[in-house]
Amino acid sequence: MLMSPAFVRSLLLTSTFSFMVPIVLIGIALAVLSAIEQIPGVAAIAQAGAGKLLQFLAVFGSGDSFQGVLVIGLTCGLVGALFDIYAFRRHPHLRDS
Repeated sequence: MLMSPAFVRSLLLTSTFSFMVPIVLIGIALAVLSAIEQIPGVAAIAQAGAGKLLQFLAVFGSGDSFQGVLVIGLTCGLVGALFDIYAFRRHPHLRDS
């Protein structure tokens, strides 16, 4: 069974975007919390929020927040690729394009 170039292209794009979206969203959340830390009245709340987010990521990364972000990104990329394979197999009219 040969894989068509359209399928391979779709699979690579889907897995790449599925990998990048959670990483970008987590980065945006940390950047917003970092920006909010500059406001004097709510700095403590922003620091606590950033700390909790980093602790949450450390759970998935065996104690390292960066590894946690990568694990979440890889998991989302795998799920996106599996969904793309499912859609490609389930709907034969997508193969023709």
